[in-house]
Amino acid sequence: MNTLPPPPGPLLLPVRDPRARDLVLDYAEMHALVADLVLPGGAPMYVMSALETSRELIRHSYYRYEFATVSVTHSLFALEHVLAERLATNEPLHDLIQRATDAGLITAELAVELDRSRLLRDKLTQGAESSAALRPARAIAMLRAVFDAVSLLLLPPSAAQATAADVGGAQPEGGLARLWEGHLRALFPDGFRGVDVDGVDLVLLDADVAGLVQRELRGGLDGSGVAYLWGCIAGLDKIVPLINEEYCASYFANLRTMARVAAAPYVPTAT
Repeated sequence: MNTLPPPPGPLLLPVRDPRARDLVLDYAEMHALVADLVLPGGAPMYVMSALETSRELIRHSYYRYEFATVSVTHSLFALEHVLAERLATNEPLHDLIQRATDAGLITAELAVELDRSRLLRDKLTQGAESSAALRPARAIAMLRAVFDAVSLLLLPPSAAQATAADVGGAQPEGGLARLWEGHLRALFPDGFRGVDVDGVDLVLLDADVAGLVQRELRGGLDGSGVAYLWGCIAGLDKIVPLINEEYCASYFANLRTMARVAAAPYVPTAT
């Protein structure tokens, strides 16, 4: 016997969130936006569930704008799980992303996009961002990076490295050159000149990394240059999580990725 009281009136159908009005004309068009987010074959059930939920959250952001941001942060559960399994280590997500990049399992460009998602999650945790931080179109691009990374990480080691090279479109040296070109096009964060974070001067750190990357591209670093570069990376590891402004955090996260790619050939020497 049903003991629940009858509803007070007819059930209301969900309506489009007005903030999504410029995205698609109707809900049916949301399907096309996520059509290429294909679940990777052979993934553990936990990973499949997290990615499928993330994809559906994007679809339903038509009705609730905030679902787009939640979609990206939820997908990081799957990414972190796969990274920890593949690398056989349980470390913070930004360290796992860098380990996978250094091992050639994912491209440096993909790592940059994944780190943007990680930074967003951290800001939400700290209360520095709200669940309306991302437009659905931007969330789709960030979610696609997670899908691509998980697919690469589930491949056998040799296949993963070969596929990552194809995705990157060049060998490591070419990857560093592209990162350098992108860095030259990026503007230094407005309002952060002369600012130091936890004792690290941002302008000097930026200049130091730029000079070392140029030396690496022009012929390689000597022992002192390698040591100095790893010191810069340590500084970047310290400050990036402490920067609360989105563009500035992204700028220095990208700088850290470029520095690590430049240092990758010298890992055996540095360790």
